Amino acid sequence: MTQGEYFGTSGIRGHVGTDVDAELALTVGRAVAAETDRVVVGRDARTSGPMLAGALTAGLTECGTDVVDVGVASTPTIARGVAEQDADAGIAVTASHNPPQDNGLKLWQPTGQAYDQPLQDRLVNRIRTGEFDRQPWNNIGQRSSWTGAQASHAEAISEAVDSVESVSVVIDIGNGAGGVSVEALQAIGCSVETLNAQPDGRFPGRPSEPTAENCSTLSTTVGETDADLGIAHDGDADRMMAVTGDGEFVPGDVLLALFAREAAGAGDRVAVPVDTSLLVADTLEAVGAEVVLTRVGDVFVAERTTEEGVVFGGEPSGAWIFPEDTLCPDGPLAAAKLVELVAETGPLAEQIADFERYPTRRTTFEITDKIGVMERISATVRNEYDSVDTLDGVRVDLGDAWFLLRASGTEPRIRVTAEARDPQRADTVFETASRLVEQQM
Repeated sequence: MTQGEYFGTSGIRGHVGTDVDAELALTVGRAVAAETDRVVVGRDARTSGPMLAGALTAGLTECGTDVVDVGVASTPTIARGVAEQDADAGIAVTASHNPPQDNGLKLWQPTGQAYDQPLQDRLVNRIRTGEFDRQPWNNIGQRSSWTGAQASHAEAISEAVDSVESVSVVIDIGNGAGGVSVEALQAIGCSVETLNAQPDGRFPGRPSEPTAENCSTLSTTVGETDADLGIAHDGDADRMMAVTGDGEFVPGDVLLALFAREAAGAGDRVAVPVDTSLLVADTLEAVGAEVVLTRVGDVFVAERTTEEGVVFGGEPSGAWIFPEDTLCPDGPLAAAKLVELVAETGPLAEQIADFERYPTRRTTFEITDKIGVMERISATVRNEYDSVDTLDGVRVDLGDAWFLLRASGTEPRIRVTAEARDPQRADTVFETASRLVEQQM
């Protein structure tokens, strides 16, 4: 297997029993143990979590690595726990926002950053070669439990933001592991009500991904009560989306622009993926800051936030990285930051009222030979356009518009995205981009 067949845009992830099984978890544990003495392990609420966490722990301890088990916890809780427990790595058993039949593994460094490319490559190479260091009976690793992980995370969040008064929040946890948000927001002074607060890996309350459609109950609840805003998490709470006090779901690009404007000043940079709206660049330009583009995936956004001058990173999907606090996408921290902003600046609806909503067009082509098609597209685009970025797919900057042609990392598909400040221009650019794919199929 190649590196890409293990790691996608956010860790290892797939269907349980086919792509992800106990053997994979066991093998990853053995591989990670080769470079670690102590690892923090936790999981989200998925029904396959105990099985995979058990196999992972077996692989780690078999090869002499001690395991600190935090049980069911949000992914940022696990990522933050690595440094606090003086561990060498952390592993979250989670499929994040995916449906209940999926699960996976996400690996963390002591800095709070996910495993980067070199670490992923070394891990995959070790799995392929079977270079494991199994220990005799008297040298296997030990497992211990850490029951204070969530409280520690909540305390860190409360210390990172100011206390608030008279802010009422409804949090839709989505039957996931994000209960730490409740604890953290209450600690800073919020009045909190919850939806779908019982962890349940079947996600009976709503699908795990916090989209506008999936968060309709949250929108209705906030709009019909006196709550100031609503917060929604995915299954492992690395994502956070929001609803205004009027019950309007805030689009990801708008929320990204809001966070970016708050974090950045003149000369600063904000890391965003290549599929981010022009809104963010326009918003930052108004304050003398700029975007720096990354590949799609919070791992790549986090890498860029370690560079000088990059003060914030985010993805429109709901992953927000505040590098002064942590290098992992921390949904509960983002929730607290947003509440703090509302308390200090005013209602969320008023803060986003001046943001333009640019028209975006999207489609997907089913293509078996997606790699070959993308290579031909890249050659054609380079000949026809001046501003071409191949960081992740093929992105063409047209000044007043852009389009992105990008192969799916897991499916035989090529995705087309086009955006412009004018609807008619968006239609024209989208048609051009789609035709580029059709001509190479």
